[in-house]
Amino acid sequence: MRHRLIIGVVTLIALATAATARADMRLAYVDIQRALNDCRNGKTAKAAFRGHLDHVQAQLVAEQAEVQRLKDEIEKKGPLMEPDERQNLENDYAKKLRDFQDDYKASRDELQAKDNEMTGAIVRDLATVVRQIGEKNGYTMVMEKGSLLWANPSIDITDQVIRAYDSMNVKPGSLGGEAAGGPGQGGGGHFSSGGPPPSAEPPPAAPSGGDQGRSTISK
Repeated sequence: MRHRLIIGVVTLIALATAATARADMRLAYVDIQRALNDCRNGKTAKAAFRGHLDHVQAQLVAEQAEVQRLKDEIEKKGPLMEPDERQNLENDYAKKLRDFQDDYKASRDELQAKDNEMTGAIVRDLATVVRQIGEKNGYTMVMEKGSLLWANPSIDITDQVIRAYDSMNVKPGSLGGEAAGGPGQGGGGHFSSGGPPPSAEPPPAAPSGGDQGRSTISK
């Protein structure tokens, strides 16, 4: 009987402590992707990234068109050419195809690296702003919207974070802090006499590998 009484008292104390802790907790959440897209630095970075992407795509489209032209010429005129002339055309095609494939892969890697660099700098800034707002307003915890199943919109501080960051008028990455948390085929294709030329790959639309679940200006 005495043991039951002790257990009951301990349970009541634990429940009372938990209730008090819940009453003292102040929670909020922030949509980092929206903050990244809507803050001034994010909009500027996204516009610069899109401009660079368009330039890269234009170059790749021109290379792809030349590769396709040579492929069509081999298929249509190849059987009528002298062996040496056909071999020279095939060699030219193979070289242009390898160059295109290498440039395609290099462009994807370069665009992904640029996206990561520009996104990371701003997200680190936003994380610093979130921490500052959390400390100033006495929040127990500020969570990222992407990790929540549901939360009351009244505790969304995304707009507050965007306003605070924009008001600082700083360069991306200058605040420091901690960040919140199909590829082109490389190598050369070789066209051999008698076989169909391999197809050239399309230019990349934007970095996409592993973008799901992370903040990025390419979204």
